[in-house]
Amino acid sequence: MEGLIGKKIGMTQVYDAEGNRTCVTVIEVGPCPVVQLKTLEKDGYVAAQVGFWPQKKQRLAKAQQKHFEKAGVETMRILKEFALDDGEQLEVGKAVTVSNFEGVKYVDVTGMTKGKGFAGVLKKWGFAGGNMTHGGHSKRRTGGLAARDLPGWIEKGKKMPGDMGDVSRKAMNLEVVQIRPEDNAILVKGSIPGARNGVVIVRKSLKNNVIAAKAAKKGAK
Repeated sequence: MEGLIGKKIGMTQVYDAEGNRTCVTVIEVGPCPVVQLKTLEKDGYVAAQVGFWPQKKQRLAKAQQKHFEKAGVETMRILKEFALDDGEQLEVGKAVTVSNFEGVKYVDVTGMTKGKGFAGVLKKWGFAGGNMTHGGHSKRRTGGLAARDLPGWIEKGKKMPGDMGDVSRKAMNLEVVQIRPEDNAILVKGSIPGARNGVVIVRKSLKNNVIAAKAAKKGAK
């Protein structure tokens, strides 16, 4: 399957057989039960809808409760669809684990960045600010906003004060250091977006995995 839903546990460091230290992020991936299968005949595409993070039944709408009851799985907080590989067979109710990433060298991880609240232009955009001495009165102000003549309004995309963080970001081509099926964990090199216990989407990195497969095939020859 293309990917799975996971939860960011935090960062640590591991050592390889030669004693080299690597900083990694630990992601708890799955197990994700299959709630629904999308077929080419009925839906026009092939994918699997999986769930993650158990949720109390009474906190969901009745339509959502029936959706999980039909699949025969416990209610989940998050639902996500992932494309299936050609010829891959899955069953509704069956759990997909981190073993889905066995043999994968690189992954892409998508998460929500930490929310910083309301921020001014110096913190949010890195503006230099005005003079701090000699009678300056524009120390942390935004500065000029619009042209004086027509049209005279503030253009779209203008860097302004506002909410900082809490946006979706993707870390691409992260190297998979270890896969630990007994802990439902995958260790990737480097950092990923989001705070601890934040939900992340882990997908197989198409670009680097194709390159690695071609290199391995060339080396075998």
